[in-house]
Amino acid sequence: MGIALRWIERRALPVAPWLLAASVVGGLFLLVQGDHRAMFDLRVYHDAPPSLLTSRLYEFTYSEFTPDFPLPFTYPPFAAMVLLPLSALPWMLARAVWYAGLLLCVWYLVRTSFRLVAGERWASDRDRWQRWAMLTVAVLLWAEPIRSNFYFGQINLPLAALLMAGMIGARSSLAGASVGLAAGVKLTPAVSGLYFLVTRRWAAAAWSAGVFAATVGLGWLVSADQSRRFWFELLGDAGRVGPVGSAINQSLRGALSRTLGYDVGMGLPWVVAVVAVSVLTGFALRAAVRAGDTLATLVAVQVFGLLVSPISWMHHWVWLLPTVVWLMFGPERRHAPARVALVAWMVALFSYVISKLLQAQPSIWVIPRPWYLSALGWVYPACAVLTLAAVAVAVRPRVADAPEFAPVARGEGLPA
Repeated sequence: MGIALRWIERRALPVAPWLLAASVVGGLFLLVQGDHRAMFDLRVYHDAPPSLLTSRLYEFTYSEFTPDFPLPFTYPPFAAMVLLPLSALPWMLARAVWYAGLLLCVWYLVRTSFRLVAGERWASDRDRWQRWAMLTVAVLLWAEPIRSNFYFGQINLPLAALLMAGMIGARSSLAGASVGLAAGVKLTPAVSGLYFLVTRRWAAAAWSAGVFAATVGLGWLVSADQSRRFWFELLGDAGRVGPVGSAINQSLRGALSRTLGYDVGMGLPWVVAVVAVSVLTGFALRAAVRAGDTLATLVAVQVFGLLVSPISWMHHWVWLLPTVVWLMFGPERRHAPARVALVAWMVALFSYVISKLLQAQPSIWVIPRPWYLSALGWVYPACAVLTLAAVAVAVRPRVADAPEFAPVARGEGLPA
């Protein structure tokens, strides 16, 4: 690993801005030229919100390019309120704005992760750190979950950027508001409140609960009928969100269902798996908090949330961006568990294994499949468990005068 980083330092880092530009242009070209169906999830965000005003939000479906599963609007009424301005834009302009926004979110998540890894050394060698960030973005734009976010026009990257911006901030009100707002748009970010609990930021936790309650109240004021339907009828119906057993669902529930041949729901297999992952996450968070490793703590919380959620589509795994930065450049990067997790993620992300599994399965609704396809379908959960294990085993409190990782000075080599 050290030799590879030294080679990159000498050869690729000087041209990192050009590599990033080429990656962005190449991705845009494929999106525009490759498939006219691109961004069909964005079509739901664009077309569905006005239905909130006619009390037909949850009757809306979009099926032009998804005949096997007409896409419904699956978020709370508050999400439709947030997305209403997008509906006012012409479709092509909305696509362009969304694409630019996704790019900015990827850059923010990676750059912020590097700032957290660098610590005080960021200011002394900012240009070099930013070149590492540019190079990392240029590469990770082609990781399977990130490419799928651009292809589908998904909302996960903006929500992750909002969460990171708030959670690492010093002000409890803003930190809590970021989690409350994100959870108000899409419920799964509520797991981020665990970060405030383990770091004993009680005020931020209270703010997150209060802001989330406010989003529910606003939705109720705008449309009591649609709010009542969402919170008392549709909430918890994972089947309405999509095919639980399809290979694209990379949660524990999805992986277990494919292995056992039926939707395990929240039955005994799922409970046992969640308990085991919760114990491992507990050790990981204990180690990360004791070491004062903010990025490791964020990664552990978000990976845990993705594992235990009933639905974690391939494109939900955008927290791979800070995960890869921590595994490759964090203080514990030399430890074997971190290296194993990093290699596993690289293979998973750039083999496009989930896309291949989607082509191999007979239907998105058929759960039973050959054992080898079921085994491959564990790829993201397995990488997530390896990441939690790396945090739990490798992270140790830092000695005050211990050297931190820093980009090398000109003419010097990276640490092995």
